[in-house]
Amino acid sequence: MKKKTVYTLILCFFSALSIFAQSSQRAKNYLNEVTKKINSYKNVSIDFTYSVRSDKSEDNNQDSSGHIDIQNDLYLLDFIGIKKIYDGKKIYTISDEDEEVTIANYKENSNEGLLPSHMLTFFKEGFTYQWDILQNTKGRKIQYIKLIPTDSKSKIKEVLLGIDDDTKNIYTKIQINKNGEKSILTVNSFKTNQPISKNHFTFTESMYPSYYINKID
Repeated sequence: MKKKTVYTLILCFFSALSIFAQSSQRAKNYLNEVTKKINSYKNVSIDFTYSVRSDKSEDNNQDSSGHIDIQNDLYLLDFIGIKKIYDGKKIYTISDEDEEVTIANYKENSNEGLLPSHMLTFFKEGFTYQWDILQNTKGRKIQYIKLIPTDSKSKIKEVLLGIDDDTKNIYTKIQINKNGEKSILTVNSFKTNQPISKNHFTFTESMYPSYYINKID
């Protein structure tokens, strides 16, 4: 191979690295803006839809909608017929269909360890960032950031995080798993600093007189 060709290849290689580094830093700076904006809110109230798609079988496809109120780490989630309340110490899972309330202590290292408040800033750790497309969706400019897990053993192949470019609020999260499954969380309504009563994140047992109370801890 001629020296000139080798030099050209080396130049192209380092140019590609430079472009990738710039893309990564641009994406990181953008997500820092998103985090700063989210942290400025006293509370958020979100209506959302959640869809699951599978390459293997359409029978696994699901579409659901829900609502969540978040204030710091406190939350009230209403999703697929189940209501969950976290008051800062315990998680209350309320099933109207079963007429049952399950009460458990919050455990950081359990399946309940990832609080909904963390989902608004989950991208801060465990991912590398890439700048992606800007898409016009229903008259809104949605900027996508591609997140790639740093853990090679992760079940996640990549995540596309769509941000409303004007408000810097999260609009959609598209998670693509290595098994071909895709989950899509889309925010239909994102309200901030709403008037919330002091008992909003409090479980009141007297409201469920006929329900079975299952205290795990």
